[in-house]
Amino acid sequence: MKRMTLHCRVNGQAVAREVDVRRTLADFVREDLGLTGTHLGCEHGACGACTLLVDGRSVRSCLMFAVQAEGCEVQTVEGLGTEESLHPLQQAFWDHHGLQCGFCTPGFLMAATELLRRDPHPDEQAVREALSGNLCRCTGYQNIVAAVLAAAESTAAPKA
Repeated sequence: MKRMTLHCRVNGQAVAREVDVRRTLADFVREDLGLTGTHLGCEHGACGACTLLVDGRSVRSCLMFAVQAEGCEVQTVEGLGTEESLHPLQQAFWDHHGLQCGFCTPGFLMAATELLRRDPHPDEQAVREALSGNLCRCTGYQNIVAAVLAAAESTAAPKA
């Protein structure tokens, strides 16, 4: 198997690791870096459970090779907040019961992070559209949407 040394930043930390060129980014962050918040659901890019941010854009890490992240900034759900200080989105998911089993939650959080960076004042339709690539088998999505809207309200600068 061909191997390559991957240089990137993960959650703000420089990483240099030798990886098989066919290793997925999901397997790299989970197995090589021990960041198991990223979940593998369908492994076909359809469910969104493996969503990460690469250079600020959401990607399906089950479909991306780790070596494609060469020189990039990768953010996982572990890079959002801490147990002592949850990220506003994490707090909103907690406050608005935006999760049940939690399997899909990291993917939703990462997709919502990208949305709120791009559009700090989304309306309900924009939230639903941004999250449409993420699947949850436990909820009716209403609480997830409410959580994202609440996080936007609590963290956004006043509307211009």
